[in-house]
Amino acid sequence: MNKTAIIIPSHLGAKRLPNKPLLKINNKTMITHVWERAVASQVDDVIVATADEEILNEIKKNGGDVILTKKNHTTGSDRIYEAVEELQLNHNIIINVQGDMPMINPETIVLINNFMISNTNVSVSTVASKIYKNEINDRNIVKVITEKNLAKYNFCQALDFVRKTSNEKFFYHHIGLYAYRKNILKDFVNMDKTKNEISRSLEQMRFLDHKIKIFVGYTNDNPLSVDTIDDLEKIRKIM
Repeated sequence: MNKTAIIIPSHLGAKRLPNKPLLKINNKTMITHVWERAVASQVDDVIVATADEEILNEIKKNGGDVILTKKNHTTGSDRIYEAVEELQLNHNIIINVQGDMPMINPETIVLINNFMISNTNVSVSTVASKIYKNEINDRNIVKVITEKNLAKYNFCQALDFVRKTSNEKFFYHHIGLYAYRKNILKDFVNMDKTKNEISRSLEQMRFLDHKIKIFVGYTNDNPLSVDTIDDLEKIRKIM
């Protein structure tokens, strides 16, 4: 039987927007928005993994499950793996919901979870959406290149993740939502970082460079991630 845990990695050390998870949107902290939307997906368990007691206290105050992790993790996946080990989770599927996506759609989480449940041979999956002209040359927008056209509710293999495209035929706006098998997450943290991962600042390249396939599903949902004060103000207006 498949059992799924959503783990939300979160910390206060973002250089471009300090204390990001605790910034308010509609009088509610960003991490609380993310946690509430994860809970709304009705996935088995939702846990926040954080390096900071302020975030721990915020989630506890709202009745959520949270674990305090080490501060020295360089990727969200490393932080998630520590939580999996410390809590001795027996879940087969782990979903990484980024702590800076307060508009994540619970239905998108359900989409990726259902795909993993139905496709037991898949180790890693993620999602993407339509990319707009003004985003193509924006290096802050990560693009996923796929082997074929993405259709709604269908998944296909990712060929690459880039910040700048060239002549690729199929590419989309990558959304930082991942689902992994528990065993492949353990493999990930023991793999060496690759040149592509370091130069692009994209941890998912570690999977591809180590020949682990990532499957991508299409969603109409395009939740903005908050990296700058401009992103925050934009989301405040939308929400």
